[in-house]
Formats: sequence, structure tokens, C-alpha cells
Amino acid sequence: MRVDFNADGLTLAGDLRVPGGQGPWPGLVFTGPFTGVRDQVTGLYAARLAERGYATLAFDHRNWGDSDGRPRRHEDPQGKLHDLRAAVSFLRSRPEVDAERIGVVGICLGGGYALKFAAFDPRVRVFAGIAGAYNNPYAMRSGMDYQEALAALTEVVERQDRGGPVEYVPAVAERGEAAMPGDEPYAYYGSERGATPLWANEVTRASVLELLTMDNIMGSDFLSPKPALIVHGVVDRFCSPEGAEEAFKRLDQPKRIVWLDAQRHIDLYDREPYVGQAVEATAGFLAEHL
Repeated sequence: MRVDFNADGLTLAGDLRVPGGQGPWPGLVFTGPFTGVRDQVTGLYAARLAERGYATLAFDHRNWGDSDGRPRRHEDPQGKLHDLRAAVSFLRSRPEVDAERIGVVGICLGGGYALKFAAFDPRVRVFAGIAGAYNNPYAMRSGMDYQEALAALTEVVERQDRGGPVEYVPAVAERGEAAMPGDEPYAYYGSERGATPLWANEVTRASVLELLTMDNIMGSDFLSPKPALIVHGVVDRFCSPEGAEEAFKRLDQPKRIVWLDAQRHIDLYDREPYVGQAVEATAGFLAEHL
């Protein structure tokens, strides 16, 4: 069912899925890929886990999809954490949901957000990250002129601060400039695989600055004693297996890491057998810990 809830005075749009039969059910909140909306990756996982006995909430973060917020299609890290807090508050208010059994599931960039959020919200009992991006500035600055990138992007923000228009770049492109350049992101977002009226192929240029400076992996240091699951492909050019390993190492028990024989990051967006394997691993872990 379509639902709306409030976060910081903004109306956020979501889809609540409830299993058939007698509840209340344990609840899961989802957060997903960079630029993603609720009827893409998070909606798929929410539907599959609802079939496994969980009340699930996939929603559009502020600035994206059907939700309020400006600038449109701008990455707001702190705002996303507030959105997750509000999503948990909403889910706990529903009669179909067991308010004491709430987990958070993050896919791609949402893996890092879910980790950081779960670490600091005592209402969340378990975290699961699937093909997660566990961003931190230390990793981001390797392999690039970090200060030069920060300077260029700060010029963009300054122009906007002085009243200039919000600057946008394509979200994906097979060739040329894009926030996510190359054939692999384009194979999902630029095709029928990711097609939805809620998604547009643009993102604020300032969003890239947010990606370069956010520290979500630090949630690994604070999540304990909550259980943590990491599911990741053995080959991933966009959310590195090394990043998943680093997040896992920094977690305390109870924790589990599951490696899938996926060769592309977007395999875990919508391709079988990988989505099925990720759902199976997640449902099994949740059955133990939620």
C-alpha cells in the first residue's frame, strides 16, 4: 500500500508491504542505491522479504522520487539519516508491525547509511548490507587528487550559495561526464531494467562532494552488540569487496559475511540467482536475530 510520513516537515512517499495472515510482523526499513527510488532496487528486495514474513517499508528519500525536498535529486547524507529515523518511527506506529522487532536493510550506497543509522538508533535491532558502499574519506582520497576534487566541487557550492542555479550532471552515461560513468551503471539505469517515471537521469553536481566526504563505515565501530550481516559480490567495481571486508573487520560479534559469485555490482540489483541468494542469506540471518 502507498503510504506517506513526515520527516523534518517534509512528506516522504513509501510503499508498505505486509505479509498475509496474522501479525504483528517484524518490520524492515530499506535504503538503497545512489539516485535510486523506491520502485527500483529497494522495492524489489522489500517485496521479496515481505514474502518471507516481514512488514517492509521502501520509500523515496527527501529530494528523490515522489518525496518532498529541494534541490531535486540532491544527495543529503544527514537528511537521509533523518529520513531513516522517521521511517522507523512510522513503521513502529503501524498495528501490523511488532515495534520491538525492527531491522534496517541497505543496498549499495544505502548499505553505508543503514550501517551508520543502525549504530546510533537503539530502536533498530539488526543491520543487513547488500552490495554495500561503506564510504569513508580515507578510501575516497586514494587514487585521485582529493584536494583538487574538493576545490572544484566547492566552487560549485559557492556559486549556488551566491544565488546561482543548482548545477546538474547526468546520473549515468556510457561515455562522457556522469556521476556514475561507464557501461555498468548505464546497463541498469539507462535501460528498461531501471526504468520508472520516478527516476530522472540527473543529479546535482554537489552530490559528488557529499559522496567524497561522508563517513558511513564508522558505524561499524559503534554497532555492537547488534547483529550485522554483509552480503557482497566477489567482483564489484563500484562498491569494492575490500570495503565490505574492512567494514566487516571493524564490526564486533555477532556478525556474518556472505560472498556471492557475482561479477558485476548491478547483478545484485535485479539479476538471478544473485537477488535470490541475497534474500535467502538475509532472511536466514533475520530469522536468527530478529
